[in-house]
Amino acid sequence: MPTPTLSERQAAAAAKIRARYPQVQAQEFRGDSSLTVAPEDLLHVMHYAKESCGFDMLVCVSAVDHLGSEPRFEVCYTITRAESGDNLLVRCPVSESDATVPSLVPVWRSANWLEREQYDLMGIRFAGHPDLRRIMMWEGYPYHPLRKEFPVAGKDFEQEGLAFTQKAPTAGGPFTTTPGGKTAGEREPRPRA
Repeated sequence: MPTPTLSERQAAAAAKIRARYPQVQAQEFRGDSSLTVAPEDLLHVMHYAKESCGFDMLVCVSAVDHLGSEPRFEVCYTITRAESGDNLLVRCPVSESDATVPSLVPVWRSANWLEREQYDLMGIRFAGHPDLRRIMMWEGYPYHPLRKEFPVAGKDFEQEGLAFTQKAPTAGGPFTTTPGGKTAGEREPRPRA
């Protein structure tokens, strides 16, 4: 009997999760399986993925900003079976009006800093997180720099007690780009001349 391929193992794990939680949606694209889970089901589904499907490691928490669409945000989790290297992408769409999902720190301790990064840079809140505070930008900074409406050149900002009040975070940085270049290579950042 041939050993199942990565795609077959992903599909089997997705099917097992969907059998337990039929409200979860599954997608397949070019051999990779992913799941879409509502925020109210996320914690239960992830507990099940860890305890019953062997996904013992949370590798990544990221977010996508679909500015102009609703739901605006999508929190993306990559979970892995450390021994075999099988991974599964789990997406959780959240609206702009309530950009909150449950924290996965009770399931994987590695979620702690990963969730803090998304809170800081995208403004996604993680309910039940043990220490939800900024991790890259300073406390009191009112913006979320990875949101699509945040300009690449930064925004003017003043906060009493801070010496740094110029545009942040990239104004005057060491790189420049060519807007509207014909190819991706022409638009790549390069050192200032």
